[in-house]
Amino acid sequence: MPHYGFNLQWMYHYVPGKLPAEPDHKALTWIAKQGFNFIRIPTNYWFWTRDWHYTNPDETIIGYIDRYISACREYGLHVSLNLHRAPGYCINGNDLERHNLWLDAEAQAGFVWLWEYFAQRYKGIPASQLSFDLLNEPPNVDQYGLTRLNHAAIMQRTVAAIRAIDPQRTIVIDGLGGGHLAMPELADLGVTHSGRGYQPMAVSHYQASWWDGHEGLAAPTYPVTWHNHYWDRAGLVEFYQPWRDVQARNVAIHIGEFGCYNRTPNDVALRWFRDLLSVYQEFGWGFGLWEFEGAFGIINHGRPHARYEDVDGYSVDRDLLDLLLAARIPEAPEGIQ
Repeated sequence: MPHYGFNLQWMYHYVPGKLPAEPDHKALTWIAKQGFNFIRIPTNYWFWTRDWHYTNPDETIIGYIDRYISACREYGLHVSLNLHRAPGYCINGNDLERHNLWLDAEAQAGFVWLWEYFAQRYKGIPASQLSFDLLNEPPNVDQYGLTRLNHAAIMQRTVAAIRAIDPQRTIVIDGLGGGHLAMPELADLGVTHSGRGYQPMAVSHYQASWWDGHEGLAAPTYPVTWHNHYWDRAGLVEFYQPWRDVQARNVAIHIGEFGCYNRTPNDVALRWFRDLLSVYQEFGWGFGLWEFEGAFGIINHGRPHARYEDVDGYSVDRDLLDLLLAARIPEAPEGIQ
């Protein structure tokens, strides 16, 4: 079955001295009841690591991850465990890292060790219930010292280390350029490739202050010309052609994140969502909305003029929910897709 669902930020926002969130059973009940089957859990290693000692995790904090996986399995939801902030890299605040994942042996050893640790800890959980998403949104080539060659080497090394412990574990690798760029050089690695659904950023990230490109943007429209590309449904299909080329080599593709910030007008957001989701449905790709609840989510996102409806105790964007439900397909090849 293809996998459709949400990113849940239980161990994402690190605040010194504050513990992660416990599993939200109300949210999991709702997600499963609606017919979704996928939860991506982006984690921040700062929660369990002190003073850059990558191989000495706080077992108390790791216990939260144990409970996340157990809770999701209880509701029949596949868990994709992701390092959003990893030793030596994070797409947000990378300057706060001591080491560099692509240049420093300390970060690379810590990264591989951590996935070996998770592989041993969760060995025996069926691949149908748990996958490892190794690194959230690696940067562009030549940024932070990343090259296609050294990035591929780190991914290959980590995959081999996991498989030496747990050969059946499903492994996911995110595209380059913040998850947007396909990686044909890793098409033979036997892993799922995870893309993103944020293009055009002028629509999905309008007035998003953490994105450098937000300044000076006109109020979004869709379809739209942006960065010399005409973005409509055909434009989206063209954008994802490199991913289709990788898929044609018998590689499973999944969209690990997509979404639209709540400052984009609702009619524009819905037109874009409709095209984007129809493309994923055509290609047979599953997806994980960023996020469940919040400014990019389906619950209480606060986008003006959205049509809200109470659904089992949540204030839900009814139109967006209908689009998500309609985009699912009943059958697909095995794997996280």
